[in-house]
Amino acid sequence: MKVPFLLPLLSVFCVFHEAIAQVHSDQQYKHKTTPADSTRDLNHFFAKGHFHGHARSYFMATNNVGGLSDFYAWGIGAGIGYETPRILNRFQVGLSGFFMFNLMSSDLAKPDAKTGQTNRYEVGLFDIRRPNDHEDLDRLEELYLRYHFGKKSKITVGRQVPRTPFINPQDGRMRPTLTEAAVVEFNEWKNTKVQLEYVFRISPRSTVEWFRVGESMGIYPVGVGVDGKPSTYANNVESKGILVGGITQTIGSVTVQAWDTYVENVFNTAFLQVDWKSKFKNKHGWVAGFQAVRQQSVGDGGNHDVTKAYMAPDSRSAVFSGRVGYRSPKYDVNINATRITAEGRYLMPREWGREPFYTFMPRERNEGMGDVNAFSLNAFYKPKPNLKWEVSWGYYKLSDVKNVLLNKYGLPSYSQLNMGVIYQFKGFLEGLDAQLLIVRKDNIGTTYDNDRYVFNKVNLTHCNFILNYHY
Repeated sequence: MKVPFLLPLLSVFCVFHEAIAQVHSDQQYKHKTTPADSTRDLNHFFAKGHFHGHARSYFMATNNVGGLSDFYAWGIGAGIGYETPRILNRFQVGLSGFFMFNLMSSDLAKPDAKTGQTNRYEVGLFDIRRPNDHEDLDRLEELYLRYHFGKKSKITVGRQVPRTPFINPQDGRMRPTLTEAAVVEFNEWKNTKVQLEYVFRISPRSTVEWFRVGESMGIYPVGVGVDGKPSTYANNVESKGILVGGITQTIGSVTVQAWDTYVENVFNTAFLQVDWKSKFKNKHGWVAGFQAVRQQSVGDGGNHDVTKAYMAPDSRSAVFSGRVGYRSPKYDVNINATRITAEGRYLMPREWGREPFYTFMPRERNEGMGDVNAFSLNAFYKPKPNLKWEVSWGYYKLSDVKNVLLNKYGLPSYSQLNMGVIYQFKGFLEGLDAQLLIVRKDNIGTTYDNDRYVFNKVNLTHCNFILNYHY
């Protein structure tokens, strides 16, 4: 396996480990003669930084309805990272990397015999562009320079983990989505946070490479255009980058977020979220939330040739989502609803992150759809601080699979049941957590006896077992 980027990381680890060991040794046999924050030499300086690591095991399997192909995959991986202490009280440098292996799997590149379609879920554990590559899977994930200013504000430039409503880690595979960006986080005003960023490259989940913004759109399946023909925007979208601005303010029991995501020459998406919580008594109380999205195309939608554009000129869409819930120390309950209007498809590259709507449930999305009515229930039970059970159910009424104007991926209306548990170990195994997620999706729409509308979409059971160790 090629691991050129891991060599400097491992070298850094060895240096830091030796430095830390020396510090511990000095503390055992000598009296402290310098303050704890001393930086009298380079070893002391680096020993004060933050070293972290992550090991991950992920088993995934999908059982489709009889006659259609089933799949499984087991991936393992590990990574290390380091962030320096502040330099001149202002600057920090961070870096991290991760490598992974396809330990065992079915043939993830083999098309289903009946539909001709390929795997959807398991291939995403590794590199979706190279499904047969089992070993050469490594990525330099973080490499940034951070500048601190004011009391709590900072500017981060370089490779980093994104934290916005539409561009986010979407950590449902081996590794998350990452961005190369300049991010300003301003936190000088009470109860107010302001975030501004310019994103110029993206490394989507399920890949190990970095792409310009336009190149990143179309790495995942592209569905069909509004003319019903296969979309051809992959490798054809022209954009100089993404500008994101957001402000979050808390006023009493209400928190308001307003965000705008501007993808140059492609589209603009405005997002508003208002969350309220009642006055809690003995940690019991009510919560409610409302979201609104307004989206429209910008420029030529990504390409002057409309057949190669990501979004047709003059395209528009609107989304509304709401939630009512109850919180307590032992259990949480939510009732959620989302409406995507029939004005047009709501579009957002799936490569960039999961959608923020209250009705979102892992393993399916409503991106690419219009005229959607979604309803879901969530119940979480926490009998112990380190144990959490989840049961969620959703009903998603979509446009007909043949209505290409409002159904990009030919996904029929469906119901979905998610059952999961997360357990965090203590004692000797502190830092280890285990997660189990079982998903059942059933068709409630019309598929016209065409398995292409069924395979990897509905009438399936999907299982995930994940082990994470953070240190």
